[in-house]
Amino acid sequence: MKSDIPKQFLELDGKPMLMHTINAFYQYNSEIIIIVVLPKAQFIFWEELCAANKYTVSHLKAPGGKTRFDSVKNGLALINEDGLVAVHDGVRPFVSIQLIDHVFTIAEKSVNAVPFITPQDSVRFVNKTDNKIVERENVCLIQTPQCFCTDLLKRAYNKPYNSNFTDDASVVTAIGEKINLVGGCYENIKITTTHDLHMAEFLIKQSKEKS
Repeated sequence: MKSDIPKQFLELDGKPMLMHTINAFYQYNSEIIIIVVLPKAQFIFWEELCAANKYTVSHLKAPGGKTRFDSVKNGLALINEDGLVAVHDGVRPFVSIQLIDHVFTIAEKSVNAVPFITPQDSVRFVNKTDNKIVERENVCLIQTPQCFCTDLLKRAYNKPYNSNFTDDASVVTAIGEKINLVGGCYENIKITTTHDLHMAEFLIKQSKEKS
């Protein structure tokens, strides 16, 4: 991102990106328990940002770990009740209330729900010696929030870490659970590059013009 500030704290429409993300879940349900997982060294900086922005949405903080697996596991440790838990990337601020509601609804009926979109470009499989076309219909791009029954996700994260774990769905798959894929949203972008940030600014401008 060519910035000394971690991307989740970069300003978007006048406030840190992470606040936009939290707001989406708060707007979905103001009584939802929100757990923010951050490197412990960033706790004070985040608290200062909240104070400077007069940000009062209630949330818990959990220390991040060496890997995404460790970070999610640390967040899960703060949950002591049965129910549903959705894990979401802090740098996906455009998640819609409709998508949040959709994954919670499906997970309540079917144990889990993981959103996806289909690629719009041509796709090829590449290895060190060759490449070949792959039918787009057989490929999907996974998004968050990924929603699970709490006991299922905790049971999955009690297993040892594996380098093949790239998201929560891959961790749950490793204990033999079938993943229920549900339609995601193309606007639910993950902001990881300066180009993504420009796209985010455009989406906000577009949303304001529509309203």
